[in-house]
Amino acid sequence: MSAAKSSSPSSLGAIPDPIAPIAPIAKAAVLAEALPYMRRYAGRTLVVKYGGHAMGEGGDSFARDVALLKQVGINPIVVHGGGPQIGQMLKRLGIESRFVDGLRVTDQATMEIVEMVLAGTINKELVAAINAEGGCAIGLSGKDGGLIRARKLRRSRVEGDARSEVDLGFVGEPQQVAAGVLDTFRQSDIIPVIAPIGVGEAGETYNINADTVAGAVAAAVKATRLLLLTDVAGVLDADRRLVSEITAGTARRMITEGVISGGMIPKVETCLDAVDRGVEAAVIVDGRVPHAILLELFTDTSGAGTLIRAG
Repeated sequence: MSAAKSSSPSSLGAIPDPIAPIAPIAKAAVLAEALPYMRRYAGRTLVVKYGGHAMGEGGDSFARDVALLKQVGINPIVVHGGGPQIGQMLKRLGIESRFVDGLRVTDQATMEIVEMVLAGTINKELVAAINAEGGCAIGLSGKDGGLIRARKLRRSRVEGDARSEVDLGFVGEPQQVAAGVLDTFRQSDIIPVIAPIGVGEAGETYNINADTVAGAVAAAVKATRLLLLTDVAGVLDADRRLVSEITAGTARRMITEGVISGGMIPKVETCLDAVDRGVEAAVIVDGRVPHAILLELFTDTSGAGTLIRAG
């Protein structure tokens, strides 16, 4: 979160309406107050994961916010998901979706649909939206330029005393990210928009969790911030209050104690892995809030998400 962000829990109700009409003088004051934060992040690289669920609410402001980041000298890299959209397409085609630990089992036929939706429809729509707001975005998948080398993701299941491997098909995990490919964009006005598709050693295509890809990309480019935009407020404490900022050690303790549970665990683990690998801080951001990225980076407003840093 911003430099002055408090570490105390807060409520989403404390967030001012970012789209309410304000007077010209007030607008000028907001811009002036944002200047120190713009200076702080100028020339820095930020990786933003735009979740499939977060695309529904607050999504209208996302493309404009990303274009603005580039305009003020920040280097955004966008990684997008698309789980709901993939599910809708598979349903239309009469292909049943099956999940193991939240991961979509992906056979060859499903992989073709996944790639079509992620690297095709969603990627190009997002690129077009950013360009319409004055940015210069280019769509990529992990297959372009060997950007994301992947390997098959292994999962096992324990039943009684027996452990068996679960075959997820063409579900992968990042093995190597070609940071040099992304460095070429950093020196230009281009905003890379990445679909979470990877390529294996034999040229096979893998479906990869977008959070995992975003974390791997952030670590590879030594990003200042990893922002995971999702459809939840952030990490909640034992009293179900939003936690604005926590250390990595506290986050791990909250997982062990069961305070962080369910679908929030893999998101927090992605943040922890990124921080362990050199990212300054990772933030789980409520992407349903309009202009959530700008609130996170350029204000000291609490309540837009949870920041996790090393210590």
